[in-house]
Amino acid sequence: MSGLLVCAPLGLEARAVRRGLGAGGDVRQTGFGVRKSGRQAEELRAHDFGMLAVAGTGGGLTADLVPGDLVVGTEVSGPAGPVGCPSAPLLAGELRRTGLRVHPGKIATAPWLVLSGKQRERLARDGALAADLESAVLLAAAAGRPAVVVRAVSASPRQPLLSPRAPSGGAAALRSLRLAAPVLAQWAAAGGARRVLLAAPRSFCSGVERAIEIVERALDQTSQPVYVRKEIVHNSRVVAGLRERGAVFVGELGEIPDGARVVFSAHGVSPAVRDEAARRGMFTIDATCPLVAKVHAEARRFAAEGNLVVLIGHAGHEEVEGTLGEAPGSMVLVQSAADVAALRPSDPSKVVYLMQTTLAADEADEIVAALIERFPAARGPGSDDICYATTNRQLALRAIAAESDLVLVAGSSNSSNSRRLVETAERAGTPAYLIDRVEDIELGWLTGASAIGITAGASAPPEMVSEIVAALSGLGPVELTERVTATESIQFGLPKEVR
Repeated sequence: MSGLLVCAPLGLEARAVRRGLGAGGDVRQTGFGVRKSGRQAEELRAHDFGMLAVAGTGGGLTADLVPGDLVVGTEVSGPAGPVGCPSAPLLAGELRRTGLRVHPGKIATAPWLVLSGKQRERLARDGALAADLESAVLLAAAAGRPAVVVRAVSASPRQPLLSPRAPSGGAAALRSLRLAAPVLAQWAAAGGARRVLLAAPRSFCSGVERAIEIVERALDQTSQPVYVRKEIVHNSRVVAGLRERGAVFVGELGEIPDGARVVFSAHGVSPAVRDEAARRGMFTIDATCPLVAKVHAEARRFAAEGNLVVLIGHAGHEEVEGTLGEAPGSMVLVQSAADVAALRPSDPSKVVYLMQTTLAADEADEIVAALIERFPAARGPGSDDICYATTNRQLALRAIAAESDLVLVAGSSNSSNSRRLVETAERAGTPAYLIDRVEDIELGWLTGASAIGITAGASAPPEMVSEIVAALSGLGPVELTERVTATESIQFGLPKEVR
């Protein structure tokens, strides 16, 4: 690609962008209004540029917008219909990281200057955050090339928009345009054709799907509050979606009234939590993943046999806390091979080990090797504790990591299995980043990366991957390849309380 072209309708806007951009792109003053913009767009279609940005001021349409705020167009509506800007979330995220106030959303291009309150209210009812006179028309100049629109708010809905050349908040808007310009250069630098490698399996596992369905059914069954102790699964989007449906998430049972309906999360709880719920007359629904419940049962059995039960896992994780609670006097947590040296069992011949289900397999194997070296009689469970979904996602990621310049892992920061995927890629020598939403992707990561691997943790919704791919396609042509290393068919039944 030959570089960045920025279309700025007015002279003041063009000068602000040039000041911020420096030598990072070609800035064209394209003129005020639909007619002049249309002529310019037709002329620019034939020019040799790789990426198009439309940058200028605009009128804010919603009450939360103030002069100087930036609206990044996810969609721009105009006389010819809506035009999508797929890479808008990437640009919006980068602009936010510079400290600017940014609002991704719809921009409306009107054929007339939006003066009256009623006109602006109508556009806002249609979902637009800001209005201008040129963006939709100028986007035609892209002719299939990557394009974005950034409008700096020059007037809030309460302020009169008397003239685009002298808006009431013009100084703040022009300052924001100047500060945004270097980020437009970063956006252009990240552009280009690339391969995207999808690891499969990825995203939701059966245990996560089961846990989410349990909460959904519990909500459908009653008009009374449904409380969930801790996050049902470790994903911010899943939790937010269930909260919107009415679920009430709490940290501990002490935040719930006696007799209330409560769902235990997929990570499991200790017997002490169950006992408290029973004592307070709560109606409990257990969404513990069956594979976690298996580890709990093993902990009880091994402890009853007089063994020292070594739990390999990460301190503070809810699954680990619940498992340790099954036999606190007989269990000890080990987080690394170095921790093994500190173990002092009363009978070295009676040492057994269990694992947190979301560990990285090679990480766990290293600790097990150290344990057996020190205690040759140590034994583990009859079947692997690390869940099939965790293992499958790690193996699938390994299959694409070597071919990728970087790996993006969709998942929340408190998701153990998602974080293990990042570590799996890094151990393969490939840079990897955990992202909770598309806006978390830094444009600098993408610059020069011609092959990008994508996966998602077992608690991350599949639509997150689709959104990432869509955003990358807004930077240039994408060749999409999926590598399938396993097919998952396991399904877990629901507890009787929600059947």
